[in-house]
Order: sequence, then C-alpha cells, then structure tokens
Amino acid sequence: MGSILGLDVGTTTVTALILDTASGRVSSVVTIPNESETTSVTDRALGRSEWDAHHMLKLATQAISGLSTKNALKGIGVTGQMHGMLMVSPSGQPVSPFIGWQDRRGADPTPQGGGSYVETMLDLASITLSECRPHIGYLGVTMFWMGRQGLLPAGPSKASFLPDFIVSRLTDTEPVTDATNAAGSGLYDMSNRKWHEEFIYRLGLDFDHLPRVVPSGSPAGTLSDQSALETGLPKGLPVYVACGDNQASFAGSVEDYANSLLVNVGTGGQVSAHMSETRSTGELEARPFMDGSDLLVGAGLVGGRSYAWLRDFFREVGTSIFGQEEKIDLYETMNRLASRVPPGSEGLRCEPLFTGTRLDPDRRGLWEGVGTSNFTPGHLSRALLEGLAQQFHDLYCQMKGLGAGNRSKLVGAGNGIRKNDLLRSVLEESFGMQMSIPVHKEEAAFGAALLAAVGSGEFGSLSDAGAVIRYQ
Repeated sequence: MGSILGLDVGTTTVTALILDTASGRVSSVVTIPNESETTSVTDRALGRSEWDAHHMLKLATQAISGLSTKNALKGIGVTGQMHGMLMVSPSGQPVSPFIGWQDRRGADPTPQGGGSYVETMLDLASITLSECRPHIGYLGVTMFWMGRQGLLPAGPSKASFLPDFIVSRLTDTEPVTDATNAAGSGLYDMSNRKWHEEFIYRLGLDFDHLPRVVPSGSPAGTLSDQSALETGLPKGLPVYVACGDNQASFAGSVEDYANSLLVNVGTGGQVSAHMSETRSTGELEARPFMDGSDLLVGAGLVGGRSYAWLRDFFREVGTSIFGQEEKIDLYETMNRLASRVPPGSEGLRCEPLFTGTRLDPDRRGLWEGVGTSNFTPGHLSRALLEGLAQQFHDLYCQMKGLGAGNRSKLVGAGNGIRKNDLLRSVLEESFGMQMSIPVHKEEAAFGAALLAAVGSGEFGSLSDAGAVIRYQ
C-alpha cells in the first residue's frame, strides 16, 4: 500500500492532502483561502460571480508544494466546485473567467421576453428532463446565457468545469470530464450517461463546445514537466480524471453506503443517500456516483451562509445602533445564547429560505410565532438552526418516498457541522440518530484520493476503500 495525493479546489478554500492508504491516516494537509474572485462591485450587485482560473491553478500548485510528505506517491485525485464553468482554448488556456455556482445571470430575463434564461431552457425542452435539470449557476445555463448574448468565443474552445481545468493544466492535456461533473451542467442525460444532444441542439449550442465524457477515476494523464517543477512532485505521476465535490465528499465521509445518510453543511448544504438507481423529483436530484450507481441528493440553498447572515445582522445592530465594532466571536456568542433556549425555540419558527429554492428562486425566508418572550438573539439563533435541520429532514423524508428507505446511520461533514456542536445536536434531535463525523476534516479531498487509489489499484472498489474511514 502507498500514498495518494488528494486535491480539492473549491471557491472558499483549496486543500491538498496526502492519504496513507494502509491506515487511512492523513499524513500531511495544506489548506489555502481562495481569494481568486474578480467580480466587480457593480457586477456583484447584478448577481454575478467571476473568478480568475489561472490564480486558482496557482493556489492548487502552491497547496501541493506545501505538503510535507510526498514520497512513494501512487497518483493524484482531484475534485472541486462541480457547478460553474469557464471556456478554454484548444491548448487548455482560459478564454473566459470562471463563472461560479452562485452566479445568477441565468435568472436574467431574456431580451425576447417570456421569462428568465433558465425558464426559457425548460420551455425549449419539449423532451422530458427528468434528471439533472438545469438550474441557475449550472454550466449549461451559463453557456446558454453566453450564447444568447453573443459572448461565446468565436474560435475553437471548450467549456470546462473547474476541477477538469485543474487536471488539464497539471497534465498539459485537453480537458475531459466524467459523469459526476457532467451531471452538474443541466445538459446531461442520466438515463443514457451521455450529453443530451437533442436538448443541446434545441438550445442553439454547439455540441463541440462540450468536453468529452470519460469513465470516473480513469487516468487523465501524467504530471507534466512544468507541473512537476512547480509542485515538487515527480514528473510522470499519474493524475486521474476529476470528480464532483458532492460525490467526493460522500466517498470521503461514508463507510457504509447502504445504511448511511450524509448531511454536509458548508456554505450551502446537502443531504445525500447512495442508491443503485433513482430519479429526480422536486427538490431532489439524481446524480451519478463514481461506482456507476447514483446519489440521491437534496441540495438546498440553506447552510452555513444562512447562519452567517444572522451573524451579520447582529453585527450591523452593534455597529449602526450602538457604534461598537465586533470584538467577540459572534458565532460562539450566538451558540451560547441559543443553547439556553429549549428545543422548539418556545414557538419561534424560522424557514431559512433567504435566497429561495432551486425550484422557486423567488421564494424568501420567514419567521413565525414571534412573541414578546421569544424575540431574543438566542431564540433567533436556535430557531434558525432548527430551521436548517428541518429543511434537511424534509429532504430526507422525500428521499424515503423514492425508495431510499430508513437509514440507520447519520454521517455529518463540512465545517458548518464540525465547527458548530449545537447544530450537530439539533440535527441529531431532528433525525433521531446519533451523528458520526469523520476524523479527517477534508472530506472532498479525502474522497478524491480514495478514487485515485482505486484507479491505481490500491483498492478493488470505492466501497472497499471506504473501510479506511474512521469516525470521531
């Protein structure tokens, strides 16, 4: 058994780690804040989200070069933000910014009228789109917006997901993708595991602009001479095709696929269950998993940022009304006050849909049951956490209706859970299960490493590889 390097390029941080495949121990890890956003103040007000892809590549090589143990490596596994896109030249160089998953240009009204760009896409789909429907921030929606605006590059170019771009530059090869990322485009045919060609043509998009879909975890190439020089790794080291970060987090968190439910809370939040096959419906989305089966995912727009908005409100009260700058850890204070409030928040209820849902982006959050005794910072904080847990539990109830059954193991991942013991306990109350949290903190990078370990022959399958996961 050897060591595998796992790399996770997200829009919040970039993380690289070394996984010892015999023990499951992470021997070295480097995490760097991702400060690559280039969105102007004006564009941010319009809901845009644009990033410097070259700078994110630089951060990735910086994270890799900072690892302290890089001996006897068998390969590199990569994951990253699975939504969003950039356009690249035939040589793999960016010819557009990376447009992230929080970008809302797909919600803009079309010049022709009749709704937004994403609504127009759905209207054009006289075919059935039961799986991987387009949503604002997805590659397909952004491409459609660019095409209608005349902003797609005139010369030969390919749309690329961020982690596929990183792999391309590490190996000096043309970007390719796998099903786990392709399904995050809104243009993928889940049933047949290929691009939905008829839908793509109906949208007026060029099929040649899309990357080739190859098997998950297959070799993408080997580390180029330049990348070896920049990272300090041996040239010729195998690099494997990137996978989606949601699927990577599942692989890096869950040891027992059949009986587990994963709740992942970061900036956003997801509930995921492994199934042999499934279908999308309502707020639930069927996503390909790297082993050929599916993940049923409830990817809500609620999560850590929902709690952050309440923190920012408290901060604004202190600054605007009392003239005091923040000198304390507001999260710690909010949790301390919320822990004194009994479950149920004495009738105060929060529905934290502050930016809508994927199906109803215009929907907004609400507070109900406000009274003279429960309108306090502690009640507001606890009610919001309970609202988050309720959203996740509602998604789980929908999953059971689609054949997921009753899961006996609750697994938690993401900093929103790791750094908030109160949220963990609220989730346990909501689901009626004790939550297990992996010992390692870098679930997506860990999962990418496991996939590369399978590709390199260290494990026979992903489920076999999951046996190395240890819980707190």
